[in-house]
Amino acid sequence: MATTYRIAVIGDWESVMGFRALGLDTYPVTSVEEARERVRELAREDQCAVIYLTEQLARDMGDVLARYKDELRPAIILIPGREGSLGIGRDSIQRAIERAVGADIL
Repeated sequence: MATTYRIAVIGDWESVMGFRALGLDTYPVTSVEEARERVRELAREDQCAVIYLTEQLARDMGDVLARYKDELRPAIILIPGREGSLGIGRDSIQRAIERAVGADIL
């Protein structure tokens, strides 16, 4: 029997609620500490394969991002919030590609 994993979205209410219509689990938060705890909780449950996290929260969560950076689950993917992109997500993807292929291909 195959395991079914969930996809979660963490961010401010306006940024995450659109994802609910797509069937993703949404977790609106009001503080970085609340987001930090939610990520830890979802990772502990081991039923969440991907966590989308807004860049606005991620910029103050370096410790959490570093903790799960090399883990298979959950993969934490940074997305722009309602304020727009801060470029953190793109930088994160670029560093991961450089680690994987040994060169900047973007």
